[in-house]
Amino acid sequence: MTRFWFAIPLWQRVIAALGLGIIAGLLWGPGAESIKIIGDIFIAFIRMLVVPLIFFSLVAGVAAIGDIKKLGAVGGRAMLLFLVTGQIAVWLGLLLGTLFAPGSGLDTAVIEAGTVPVPNETTWREMLLGIVPQSPVQVMADVNVLPLIVFATLIGIGILMAGKDGEPVAKIFDSGSIVMQKVTAIVMELTPFGVFALMAWVAGTQGTDALIALAKLVGLNYFGCLLIIFVMYSAMIKFIAKLPVVDFFRGIVDAMAVAYSTASSNATLPVTMRCTQRNLGVAPSVSSFIVSLGATVNMNGTAMYMGLATLFGAQVFGVDLSWADYFMISILGTAGAIGAAGIPGSGLIMMALVFGAVGVPLETIALVAGVDRIMDMMRTVTNVSGDAAITTTVASMTGDIDREEMISADDV
Repeated sequence: MTRFWFAIPLWQRVIAALGLGIIAGLLWGPGAESIKIIGDIFIAFIRMLVVPLIFFSLVAGVAAIGDIKKLGAVGGRAMLLFLVTGQIAVWLGLLLGTLFAPGSGLDTAVIEAGTVPVPNETTWREMLLGIVPQSPVQVMADVNVLPLIVFATLIGIGILMAGKDGEPVAKIFDSGSIVMQKVTAIVMELTPFGVFALMAWVAGTQGTDALIALAKLVGLNYFGCLLIIFVMYSAMIKFIAKLPVVDFFRGIVDAMAVAYSTASSNATLPVTMRCTQRNLGVAPSVSSFIVSLGATVNMNGTAMYMGLATLFGAQVFGVDLSWADYFMISILGTAGAIGAAGIPGSGLIMMALVFGAVGVPLETIALVAGVDRIMDMMRTVTNVSGDAAITTTVASMTGDIDREEMISADDV
């Protein structure tokens, strides 16, 4: 029995668990919440990996690049792609919201409002200061990913600058990165069980009632995310990376499945990193650096939804938006997506940043909170797919990818 189980590729086990979880949840109903603890345990295990995996992998990845100039080439290209794709995503959300007007004529009385999160009152100065890790230990304890990335990158740069004197430290981090990859492989075997429990819980507790009231918004959220994944990312892989699109998506199917079930970029981080290295042939140094960075700053699904949700709220409450407001939404939508933590529901809090700037009532957040989890799962798939697409594209541009390994990978 055990041999049969492990003979099935992990992605097939995950997809099967996802489908069975949905069926079980719809049949079981609200009682499916009783097995959510299994999914919670799975997420707890996978979150356990986030800090040590980012820290060891990012330091080892930066140190392995071996040249400060090459680090600039990799990081610069990645950040440029993050910003460009983020802007495209926001404007796509604005376009969909303008064309289909999901909030026009909506009867808010039939919507079960979710809990409105406390708006983020942090100023832009405090946000910039928060990027600097004043206490690296506290940053790790709080799982504050962005300053952790800054600290790990600086350590890696310091190792590069130290030259031969830094080689012993580089070996320590390289060994730590390998150990964390092995631990990740162990935890990944729990994925089918966690996915089954989480999907049963979502299907059993949400059902279809919430989708009826907001079907248009949910549909546009999924449509926009699919356009980003299969048009924008496919174009990047085909025309910039010059790689087979089908092989790319086959290589990241594990990460997409986990992203959809957990709705967490951070929780999916170990899987994304493993897929880009093992299935797509990206060099570990480049993969560790860009995937870790992308899990925090590359949120194209969230950026698209920021634009769409803002127009939704404006249409529900009759707020007229000018072109200046559209440009403000595009800027803050990208910034809000970057600031959104890679955990379920974080986009709700970042909405307050965008809504407040253009006069859309914060009550809009309450309207969408009831079905946000359903939409968040698809947005996370978009975010994670984008991390893999940009990692693969940059690796192709810098020659840090084994093209033959990507095309011939059969164990994906």
